[in-house]
Amino acid sequence: MSDPSPAKALLPAVQIAFIAAAAAAVFSFVTVTKEGELRRRCTALCSLRPEYAGADRKAPDFALKDMNGKELRLSELRGKVVVMNFWTKTCNPCLKEMPAIAELAKVLRPKKDVALITVSTDEGPHEVKDLLHSLLGEEPPFPVLFDPDSKVVGGQFGTHLYPETWVIDQRGIIRARFDGARDWTSAAVVEVVEHIRGGGYCPVEIKDGKPRGEAAALCAASSG
Repeated sequence: MSDPSPAKALLPAVQIAFIAAAAAAVFSFVTVTKEGELRRRCTALCSLRPEYAGADRKAPDFALKDMNGKELRLSELRGKVVVMNFWTKTCNPCLKEMPAIAELAKVLRPKKDVALITVSTDEGPHEVKDLLHSLLGEEPPFPVLFDPDSKVVGGQFGTHLYPETWVIDQRGIIRARFDGARDWTSAAVVEVVEHIRGGGYCPVEIKDGKPRGEAAALCAASSG
C-alpha cells in the first residue's frame, strides 16, 4: 500500500490551524464585545466620579413628612429608580446645585418608574419654602422631606457633609453615592438612570472614590 500524498499528510495540520485561527477570532470578538459593553455601561457612571458604587448594600427604609405634612416612606417607591438628594439651607453648595436638581427632576418626570426626592435637615417648610422659591422661581418640582433630627440622614445613611446624592435601584439597592455638588443637568446623569431602569449597571465597586473589580481600569480612565 502506497504512502499518503504530501497534500493529504498536511490536511490535519491545516484543519488544526484553521480551527485555532477561528477560535482566536471568536475569542477576540467576544473580548472586544465585552469591553464595548463595559464601556457602554460604565463610562457615564465613572465620569461622574461617585464616592461609592456597588450592588451589595440595601438602602435603609424610613418615613418622613413632606412640605404638606404628608408622610412618605422610601419603600413606597420600590419598583422605581430613586434619586435622593440630602441638603440643608446653610450649605452653600447645596443651594447652588438646587436649580440643577430641579432641572433633573423635570427631565425625569415623564419616566413613571423614576422618582427624585430631596431630604432637608432643616426644621420644616417654614424654614425653606421662601428660600426654594427664590432659588427656583417656582415651587420645587420634587418632594421635599424633612429630617430635623438627622435620624435618617445622619443616623441611617451616615451623612454629615452636604450635599450628598444617592441613586437607588428598583429593588432598593444602592447603586451609587455622590458626595458634593454635581452638574445634574449632565447627560451622563440621565444615562446612568437609564441603564439602571433597563436592569443594567456598571460592574465596578467604588469605595472612597477608588474603583475596584471588573471595570476598575476603565472606570479609572473614564474619571481622569
